[in-house]
Amino acid sequence: MAGKPAVLCLSGLDPSGGAGIQADIETLFANGCHCLPVITSLTVQDTCNVSRTQTVGVDVLRAQISTVFADIQVHAIKIGLIDNIDVLRLIAEVMTDHPAIPVVADPVVKAGGGFEFSGAELIAAYRSLILPRVTVLTPNTDELLALSPDCDHPERAASALMDLGCRHILLTGTHASTPDVVNTLYHPDAPAESWTWPRLPGSFHGSGCTLAAALAAGLAQTIPLSQAAANAQAFTWQALQHGWRAGQGQFLPDRRGRNR
Repeated sequence: MAGKPAVLCLSGLDPSGGAGIQADIETLFANGCHCLPVITSLTVQDTCNVSRTQTVGVDVLRAQISTVFADIQVHAIKIGLIDNIDVLRLIAEVMTDHPAIPVVADPVVKAGGGFEFSGAELIAAYRSLILPRVTVLTPNTDELLALSPDCDHPERAASALMDLGCRHILLTGTHASTPDVVNTLYHPDAPAESWTWPRLPGSFHGSGCTLAAALAAGLAQTIPLSQAAANAQAFTWQALQHGWRAGQGQFLPDRRGRNR
């Protein structure tokens, strides 16, 4: 029986179903991969904002991750919400133990409604322990600048983070004041690549999770990075274009992909 690539997802649980681990599962399924879901944090949130989080115990997370690795070949790792320094250190250990596995990291710094997940200590640890081991970071402009506080321009901020060891950065232009959304893939030793997408009305819950998971799916299938980035953007834009409103806040992406 033919299998499909498996992606280890280290993400939070969003009970509204728009972001976090459910976004990962839906996206990976639609893109031909199997999700290995490890929940890093239980959140209290809806489609408007987050009100609190509860970190999952590190011992449980370590046992889950080691058990999965002992049983299943992991083709890629996708990192989402990290709201605890001990969990962050554990994830860094996992990345160090498996350096050949591509890692896509979505740096969840702040919720769409304004709730902040990461303080100064977590951001500093993310820079020193996570970024040097990341294959592709997928921030929006606000997240990029939060991770590079000494820089006030996206291009300089991206360069600074790559100097820390992050291999590539796919910067999304959703938070920029531009008529269209311009996403830019930065490389340490090659010119940046850009894609332009029509800006859709409204705001969306889980768009960053969707993009990162779709990109992880491409890398898990050994698709070259530039093509995987293009495919992930196309999938995400289609999911947002068909987004729907489940509650009173942001729209939820429709991630059915070709099954739509």
